[in-house]
Amino acid sequence: MKYRLYYWPEIQGRGEFVRLALEYAGADYRDVLRHAGDFSFPRKNAPFALPYLVAGKRIVAQTANILLFLGPRLRLAPRDEARRLWAHQLQLTIADWLAEVHDTHHPIGSGLYYEAQRPEAKRRSADFLAHRLPKFLDYFDRVLAASGGPYLLGRRLTYPDLSLFQMVTGLRYAFPRAMARIERRYPQVVALHARVAADPRLTPYLRSKRRIAFNRQGIFRAYPELDRERNSSKKT
Repeated sequence: MKYRLYYWPEIQGRGEFVRLALEYAGADYRDVLRHAGDFSFPRKNAPFALPYLVAGKRIVAQTANILLFLGPRLRLAPRDEARRLWAHQLQLTIADWLAEVHDTHHPIGSGLYYEAQRPEAKRRSADFLAHRLPKFLDYFDRVLAASGGPYLLGRRLTYPDLSLFQMVTGLRYAFPRAMARIERRYPQVVALHARVAADPRLTPYLRSKRRIAFNRQGIFRAYPELDRERNSSKKT
């Protein structure tokens, strides 16, 4: 089956989690808006927002839902229902984590420019780095340690592994000082990131022009003033 992915062409954002799965699996897909700028939402089963995926007559939206749909078809999810739901649960946790990353630079509202909410962003980022980031990293480190293999679900890579890789990559871009300071506490997560980054099924994409560079329009944004120790943020 040929898939059509609809997502903003200038950012990685939420669509990148879907791209990674499609690229890793060698799927036949078209990143539609990178080739055609104009589009409209379908009238039936219309998505609230991008990304959405068209597969034949099916329209599937929401990143975690798209990956739930694609997982078995791309052989990136377990066959049995209980483990498929576990993979989906992990992906939903990553979605929660990603939303918190977004809110570090847009804590008041997405409709406001970052510059209009900079003081609030500094406070939100300080709390995220001190409390929420370690909590999520610790959770996934424990899941990996208990999985019985090098991946989140054991011996075989599944789509949540690709998504966890993306989270670590994005966080290293957005908060390089904080990640350098704390990521060594989570060796399982760091090892998973390195393993996925070196996977020959993914490296051609990661090195290609198809992989959009991080920038200040996406979810992961590098604002040096937000990447600070908690106590120094109190002086601002």
